[in-house]
Amino acid sequence: MILTRQAISHAVARGDIVIDPFDPARLSPNAYDWRLGDRIRVCDGELDAAVATPYEEIGIPPEGLVLRPGRLYLGITHERTSSEHFAQLLNGNRTVGGLGIWVHVSAPLGHVGHAIHWTLEIRVAQPVRVYPYMTFGKLVFLETFGERASYQHVGRKYTRTGGIDISRLHEELS
Repeated sequence: MILTRQAISHAVARGDIVIDPFDPARLSPNAYDWRLGDRIRVCDGELDAAVATPYEEIGIPPEGLVLRPGRLYLGITHERTSSEHFAQLLNGNRTVGGLGIWVHVSAPLGHVGHAIHWTLEIRVAQPVRVYPYMTFGKLVFLETFGERASYQHVGRKYTRTGGIDISRLHEELS
């Protein structure tokens, strides 16, 4: 089941969901409107799954940054989210989709216990300017069924994500 605006608000008040920073005005009927952070990694050229991805990390200036097709951009959410009670789904929204921006298509699931600033996979259809802290998508919270297992205690490779994270597939392949 997807939590409603009121259920998200109550879960935040109880501490069952953490959204930092939290702004009640960003609650929509069934989601929370999250924002793009203030920095981005640019991954250009040929990538190799068996090698750590090379990148250049840059700040997104107040006047914005033009993203270009043919490059992989790794961004970060402004908000840090976590919950030991609910799973999370992070998606782009219609507003950025209408600009030809594809956000986080490959890995939208935040497991119960995932406590992170989300790393965002971003691609664009044509050149488009983005700004720090602009609304970039929606975060949905899902009630789980069955015995819960916290992602932080399972010991997966992304439990210690402190910022924008490159693919760690190379760790499995080496």
